[in-house]
Amino acid sequence: MRIVLLGAPGSGKGTQAKFIMDQFGIPQISTGDLLRNAVAAGTELGKKAKAIMEAGELVSDELVLGIIRDRLAEPDTNKGFILDGFPRNIAQAKALDTMLEEENKPLQAAIHFQVDFELIVKRITGRRSCSKCGAIYNTFFSAPKQDDVCDSCGHEGLTHRADDIEDTVRNRLNVYEEQTSPLIELYDGKGILKTLSGEGQINEITDRVTQIIESI
Repeated sequence: MRIVLLGAPGSGKGTQAKFIMDQFGIPQISTGDLLRNAVAAGTELGKKAKAIMEAGELVSDELVLGIIRDRLAEPDTNKGFILDGFPRNIAQAKALDTMLEEENKPLQAAIHFQVDFELIVKRITGRRSCSKCGAIYNTFFSAPKQDDVCDSCGHEGLTHRADDIEDTVRNRLNVYEEQTSPLIELYDGKGILKTLSGEGQINEITDRVTQIIESI
């Protein structure tokens, strides 16, 4: 199965991608990870990407596609793959489709995690974590019993990521709405869009994902 995951930041794609990997034995292909790995490995494409990033410029779509092509040549992708984080816009999606057709590995499904933006804002801005034991909390949905104190280890002073403030989150959602959400209509037109609700308990969302995967 060859899948791309769609959804706004905070929609739960990452959690469900890990489940799909574990349950169905197909790798998650994250472009960010691929770039870092290519740079670390010193591949030809990695050297080009390193020079571009060190110059403070954005890595071109063509270079990213080349790195994805190399990754798809590895044997663990024979059963399929999950693309997460790419494509981010229509131009990237069309270039990806062309490349996958050339590799005879066209996408079979685009799974769209639909979540209300106001819920996403609460999910992200409410996140807190314990720097001592790693426990995760949310001030809206799963707050610690005592404000800013970890239930698990008693550590005081839970961590709030600097980029989890509301203005930043809403800006990221606006960028998604403008650049990435048009992919929903694109993949719907190709007949491969599968939309599910990304709201509710994690196990409930996992059940929805499983039903979709098993129907592909």
